[in-house]
Amino acid sequence: MNSVIDLLKAAATRIGGDTARLDAEVLLAHATGIPRGELLLNQQHSIEPQHYETMVKRRAAGEPVAHITGTREFWSLDLIVTPDVLIPRPDSETLIEVALRLRKSPPQRILDLGTGSGALLLAALTEWPAATGLGIDASRAALAVAQANATRTGLAARANFCLGNWGAGLVERFDLILCNPPYIGTGEALSDEVRAHEPASALFAGQDGLDDYRRILPQLPGLLAEAGLTVLEIGHEQGPALMAMAAATAMAATLYQDLAGRDRCVALRSG
Repeated sequence: MNSVIDLLKAAATRIGGDTARLDAEVLLAHATGIPRGELLLNQQHSIEPQHYETMVKRRAAGEPVAHITGTREFWSLDLIVTPDVLIPRPDSETLIEVALRLRKSPPQRILDLGTGSGALLLAALTEWPAATGLGIDASRAALAVAQANATRTGLAARANFCLGNWGAGLVERFDLILCNPPYIGTGEALSDEVRAHEPASALFAGQDGLDDYRRILPQLPGLLAEAGLTVLEIGHEQGPALMAMAAATAMAATLYQDLAGRDRCVALRSG
């Protein structure tokens, strides 16, 4: 039997990197079923290390924590995560924050293009309890994860998910559209952890990372209801390019930054 403090020290050393201690704590909490805060407050728990050892070994080999635990928190929602979907990241919460700031009245219908795990749509539905939403994705496997998350969060009655190619073929108009498309250029540097473990279809968008925006932006005027709002996630160096592309749609566009002060999303309004 090993003490919490001994296990965490040894695990953090093996894992390495900037988040080694946090990773070690999250994995131990998952392995034991003891909340992380309780583990840290009472480090005298005696723990069988075998299962934890396996998890630490996987993390030390570069596997994402979310894939090891099978879940990731987003907007206070505990979401299922698999290798079929992009791991939800705190930066993407900026889209929800911006939507909350800009919407003058609660949206009735919400569209999430490229829904993946369903994170953005489900987060929005928690903020607007009278709204319903539709998530579109080109991956059947991703849609299965999104549907499971809707059930897990108690939102299945208000969220539908469909196979699709961005907004192609949709005839309905929406009050709010959220979208975190692939925006990494094929030649851009990317960590081995992300490149090896997350779906390429959710990451890469042509040589300049803008291919999917070129498909999505022309569709938006036909998808937005009157006074509707779209919030698109972008790479932190893509602001000028997206603003130029948005100008061609005749929609009013504004750049917004994440908590680190980097360009993170573009908000576009219909007339």
